[in-house]
Amino acid sequence: MLYSVETGKYVKKLPHKRDFDRWMKNISAPDYQKIIDTLDEKIDAADINTSSWMPGNDWTGTVYEPLYHACGNNKEASGLFFGLVLFNHLMERKDAVWGFGRYEKDGIPIKGMTYFRLKNIP
Repeated sequence: MLYSVETGKYVKKLPHKRDFDRWMKNISAPDYQKIIDTLDEKIDAADINTSSWMPGNDWTGTVYEPLYHACGNNKEASGLFFGLVLFNHLMERKDAVWGFGRYEKDGIPIKGMTYFRLKNIP
């Protein structure tokens, strides 16, 4: 489940769903499941996760490479798709509540969304 720190509300709708649905048509179910399984490993291992840091920069030969191909080999679009996959997955998970927002590191805005497991669930 996702909780927006900014609005103080639970999030139940995926933003940019039209883009997500369009890109999902270009990825196989087994490839998508491998991505979800890998995300679960990362999510379960850390209470704080930042979307732009999770997949790394070069997806060649990784489970994330199909996202790149699903977006017509467009690096920017595939990054957005990855962010939507992660957002959607955390929104659908029922084992924890995740807060999220955009933050800075050393005064520089972090490009991706940062998610953190909430201990005191609102």
